[in-house]
Amino acid sequence: MDNIGLDLHQRESQMCILTQDGELVEQRIRTSRERFSAVLGGRPPARVLLEASTESEWVARHLESLGHEVIVADPSFTPMYATRSRRVKTDRRDARTLAEACRLGAFRRAHRLSEAQRHVRAELAVRDALVRTRSRYVGVIKALVRRDGLRVASSEPVHLVAKLAAVPLPAPLTSEVAPLLTLFAPLNSEITAADRRLERRAADAPIVARLATAPTVGPVTATAFVATLDDVTRFTSAHQVEAYLGLTPGEHSSGDQQHRGRITKTGHTRARWRLVEAGWRLLRSTRPEAAALRAWGEQIARRRGKRIAAVALARRLAGILYAMWRDGTAFRAPAQA
Repeated sequence: MDNIGLDLHQRESQMCILTQDGELVEQRIRTSRERFSAVLGGRPPARVLLEASTESEWVARHLESLGHEVIVADPSFTPMYATRSRRVKTDRRDARTLAEACRLGAFRRAHRLSEAQRHVRAELAVRDALVRTRSRYVGVIKALVRRDGLRVASSEPVHLVAKLAAVPLPAPLTSEVAPLLTLFAPLNSEITAADRRLERRAADAPIVARLATAPTVGPVTATAFVATLDDVTRFTSAHQVEAYLGLTPGEHSSGDQQHRGRITKTGHTRARWRLVEAGWRLLRSTRPEAAALRAWGEQIARRRGKRIAAVALARRLAGILYAMWRDGTAFRAPAQA
């Protein structure tokens, strides 16, 4: 069986084929279904190695439909690049390295999301884009108001227009913020519609509904957690989940010296960000079921500050959600020390 390394890019990709007879074939092709079909459609079944990326899933599915075995590899797996020189990096060399790694088996498979969770992730990405856009508008409006010595009362972004109406804005400022204010109504309605879709998903998904019973973990956070892990059985411990989400401290140790730094921030950014937000809410929560977690976080906050405490709570929440999913149980408040 031939081994193929495919260095994917948005417009053009580099391909390297190592044939059974030892022949080396290199070609640069346009990243499109038509070109992949033209170049690889008529070849005998081969093993294709490519890195996980934005384009990797549709490319992998298309090549599989052509009869090839496709391996989507973890790009952070260093041994896969053992034959590549660090001094010179080109797409051609990368494709050769991938083909050689494919031949040697020097790769680590990346998890490929199920079709259902791919669509959930897309919905979450669109919702986050809407929320971030609204947050930027809120920041600009409040900055312009402060410039004139005025202040808008603190509130949720959805209530900004009503709070702003209570502020005696001068005429020039009113005209300056008017274009942004006209966008708030459609933005709020789209965000509300997205929240309702996610709530319906949560109601129809027992796993999401179960995880949402944890304090400060709503349907959106629970949905993001499930969509990120996809299959809970591929993790053997809570610590592995925490590391996968980038919530564990980085470490640079040698000999007798041990140094742990900030969290690694590997893995899916959106899920990690939501868990950290849930950690912040835990520090402020007055709900009885959150008392033990809040007390634990406050102990850390007194020693190391609230930011580190919020991240520590996010890490602990990730472990709790994993255990709830693995064991099929609802949230049980830990005993307060």
